[in-house]
Amino acid sequence: MLPKMRALVVLAVLQLPLSYSQGCLSKQQVANTIRQMQKLLSSHEAAQLQSLRNLKKQLTVMQGNVHKHSAKRNESCSLLPAPLNGRRLGKKMAVGHEVHFVCDLGFFLVGSETRVCLENQTWSGQQPSCKNWVTLSNSSFHRQPRCADNPLGSRQCSCDTGFQMRAGGLCQDVDECQIFQSSRHSRICAHECVNVPGSYRCTCPEGYQLQTDKNTCNDVDECAENHHNCSRSQTCVNTFGGFRCVRPECPKAQLNTSYVKTSALPAVAEDTPGLDDLMASSAEQGDILSASRFPGSLALPPGCWDNPNSLLCLPQPFALAKGFMSALTSTQLLPSYRQCERSPCPMDSKACQRAAYSISFHYVPLQSSRPVPRVLFKMSTSHFVGDSLRFAILGGNAQGKLVVQRSDRHTGELVLTRPVVGPTTLEAELEMSEYAQKVLLGKHIFKVTVFVSQYEF
Repeated sequence: MLPKMRALVVLAVLQLPLSYSQGCLSKQQVANTIRQMQKLLSSHEAAQLQSLRNLKKQLTVMQGNVHKHSAKRNESCSLLPAPLNGRRLGKKMAVGHEVHFVCDLGFFLVGSETRVCLENQTWSGQQPSCKNWVTLSNSSFHRQPRCADNPLGSRQCSCDTGFQMRAGGLCQDVDECQIFQSSRHSRICAHECVNVPGSYRCTCPEGYQLQTDKNTCNDVDECAENHHNCSRSQTCVNTFGGFRCVRPECPKAQLNTSYVKTSALPAVAEDTPGLDDLMASSAEQGDILSASRFPGSLALPPGCWDNPNSLLCLPQPFALAKGFMSALTSTQLLPSYRQCERSPCPMDSKACQRAAYSISFHYVPLQSSRPVPRVLFKMSTSHFVGDSLRFAILGGNAQGKLVVQRSDRHTGELVLTRPVVGPTTLEAELEMSEYAQKVLLGKHIFKVTVFVSQYEF
């Protein structure tokens, strides 16, 4: 309506001069004005139609999103409540996902420890509850003995397992926690011990699950089970009793030196089977990922330069990291969560040419108060171009606790020299340099972060 009203107003204004003898418009001028108004009306009409089409598309998209959201909700189970005096582990409610339940210290679980969302949108098992051992009446820890008369006329009495005869003829509960748990060498529970009539119960802290032996605690891998709150731009790193969200970044460009993100490199546990195969495989693949270009080789692959008789390429470094993922010492395969490779250097930039060819980030979980000395991390190359490797600590926050030493001609080790009480985080920036006749061929930076747990298991 608004364009039509504007047109009528303009026409009325145009008609006014026609009644006067002076300043009258010619018929041609009036015709041109009418054509202009028609074009104006057509353009307004086209814009209005386009707006309506866009609005219709937006409504269609919104309707589709609503249907998708409804469909997703239909494929999920209802939210399960956490038991009183306990916790629910797991946020995913979609079909096929699991949730776990644990009780607070002093309580034990009755019901299903794990429940799965089934295809019919119902949960398996029974809703658990947490019962309090502490509130058991004192009478539960005292029992009448079992007595029987023998053929000789005397009376013999005995107590049930876990009870001991006391003065007065009553069977008194044996407090296993008080007897054994106080000593480090005789303790019966890895974490906390709760005395119950005739026996005891072991409990684990948050982030752990009680093992089938009912004594030791096993770390829950929140990252593998997707029980974490890390964003998409972050990487979840499992630690003992929890997890960390990390987001390693390549250094910012400076002095003609810049880095780009590349694929992650493997980091292999020092006693992982197949290490020799990995080294051979790396050598066969060319090993040019970690190096950059040398002066006069801008047209060559990264990490390669002209030799009088051949083309030489620096080997790809790899890291050997040792972790401890249970109450017993074990090893695990630890990835490098980010690899940064140096961009080609300008031919006249010595600062760029002296910079590290690649930077990788590694994360090592560690229990509190581990025995020392302890090798946490190893670094090496699959093969040499030069004649020697040098290893050094460039920086970090673990002075006096971490040192670098050479285990053989090809390998350097990051060693923990003092016991560390958690929770705390140790950081070390390591450098591995390769030389040929005392001339630097290239170097790699390993940024190692050690997450020390507050627990010793």
